[in-house]
Amino acid sequence: MSRCDLKTGSSRSAERKTSFRSVPHQLQDCRFYRSVAFVLSVAIGTLISAFAQVSLPSTSYQSPAPNGVYAAQSSLSGSVPDAHLTPGVLPLSFSDAIRRGLKQNLGVLLAGENTLAARGLKWKELSDLLPNVTTRTTETVQQQSLAALGFKLPNLPSVIGPFNYFDARAYWTQSLFNLKYIDQERSAAQRLKAAEYDYHDSRELVVLAVGNSYLQALAGAARVETAEAQVRTAQALYDKAADQQKAGVAPAIDSLRARVELQARQQQFIVARNDYAKQKLALSRVIGLPLGQQFDLTDKIPYEPLSAPDLDESLRRAYSSRSDYQAALAQFRGAELARKAAAAGYFPSLDMEADYGDIGINPATSNGTFHLAGTLTIPVFQGGRVHADVLQSEATLRQQRSQLDDLRGRIDNEVRTSLLDLAAAADQVEVARSSVDLAQQTLTQAQDRFAAGVVDNLEVIQAQEALASANDNYISSLYGHNLAKVSYARAIGYAEQGVKQYLKGK
Repeated sequence: MSRCDLKTGSSRSAERKTSFRSVPHQLQDCRFYRSVAFVLSVAIGTLISAFAQVSLPSTSYQSPAPNGVYAAQSSLSGSVPDAHLTPGVLPLSFSDAIRRGLKQNLGVLLAGENTLAARGLKWKELSDLLPNVTTRTTETVQQQSLAALGFKLPNLPSVIGPFNYFDARAYWTQSLFNLKYIDQERSAAQRLKAAEYDYHDSRELVVLAVGNSYLQALAGAARVETAEAQVRTAQALYDKAADQQKAGVAPAIDSLRARVELQARQQQFIVARNDYAKQKLALSRVIGLPLGQQFDLTDKIPYEPLSAPDLDESLRRAYSSRSDYQAALAQFRGAELARKAAAAGYFPSLDMEADYGDIGINPATSNGTFHLAGTLTIPVFQGGRVHADVLQSEATLRQQRSQLDDLRGRIDNEVRTSLLDLAAAADQVEVARSSVDLAQQTLTQAQDRFAAGVVDNLEVIQAQEALASANDNYISSLYGHNLAKVSYARAIGYAEQGVKQYLKGK
């Protein structure tokens, strides 16, 4: 036990006999030991973190398919600001915030670009199956050394030329049968479908993020209004206590107590106002408002009881509607086709090529020529390259299967959790509303008793603090209830349409 620890038993009685002069030395020793312990803990923690960063390999896995959902999750707090600044103060409703977020949020924009990249990859794989036609026109002037080629005959010149010829030709190639190309194109089609689902899922996540930011700002605005009302109440109480002190009917302690309460409420109002300003900045950042745009929230904190479907119906909707689950299914199907494409490297393939053109000294004296060939390629030994492709694609397929199973379990957990939160939040709103009513009645009675001279203002201040706490709990419960509705809409894959329906501004 260090010298800073508390002592018990006989040591505690001995501690009482310690002279007052030794206390500063003990405090200095305590501070010294704490400082040394803090420095050592920071140093050890830094060494451990550095060792972990250098020694431990990364275990994160990213799918080779477009990962728009990961980009959306990491960029929901960002946006591309709108360039059109609205003069004055912009009125911003909940629906307007959702609309702007779906248009300007960085997560949606990146997911859209990932979809475009997946569409390009599909066309790239499809090009191996489609005909390829090219043309080429050449005009050649040539002089050839026969001596360099080994021709040394009598009366034969060592150099011939210069001579020229003209060739205009069209080339056509076509893969008639290649199972590897076919499965690769099918796999790319599934990856494109997954990217499109990722884009829709990003929109769901943006709705969730914007809804949360707007609800936080609404709660902040409500706290500012409540804090301002509490300041007015505290000011009235202080004025009354000061007047009674001047009249000689109340002691100075009442005036002093009322002033302390007033300053506490003023400080709370300053904090609430600053928090509200920062919450508005965060909302502006999420929905991509123009830089420096002033705006006001036009909606109030809504409260509308929600009758949610039962668990089985909610799970059925989630598995059939959630875009991230559909994207994971498409990724899994794409991995299966990629595994088949890798194994198809063992199979023969049939290709055809042809060309047709005119060749001659010049276009006027040219003659038509053509070439047509069919090629059957039978793999015999490729040095294990196909086997390596099969192993890699098999590993990817197993990872996709594991991620799909994990996502299914996570969806089940999110649906169950959202239903529990929804029911609990509704009960909390009712209790918090009743608490506000009771606290208001208590404050009114305390003010009447103080005005009648029955009690001092201590009872009034305690009632005022209880009302402030009840109001804060009520605002928090409203925010929690609305957030639970947004989370439930997200859990069942109905966020973009459901949020507007569940959250009706008043």
